[in-house]
Amino acid sequence: MTDNNHYTAILAQGSAVPTLLCGHCHSILSRARIFRNQGDAHQAIECNTIGLCSADDCGAVNCCDEALAQVENPERLFDIAS
Repeated sequence: MTDNNHYTAILAQGSAVPTLLCGHCHSILSRARIFRNQGDAHQAIECNTIGLCSADDCGAVNCCDEALAQVENPERLFDIAS
């Protein structure tokens, strides 16, 4: 866990398509809820890419930088439709 209820996303192992999991509840982070962290509209954490967990009982903010660093081509994650 990072600070103030921010978590570190996890890269799912053995997945054919790069899949990120919530660092809090381990639910799949929807690609529609993974964003570049830039501008005033996003979270004020030291992180380039954030993922918002959509699980009903979670809602955690995840930093996806470490998980994306393990993907051969992280830009591919943004090209694949949910």
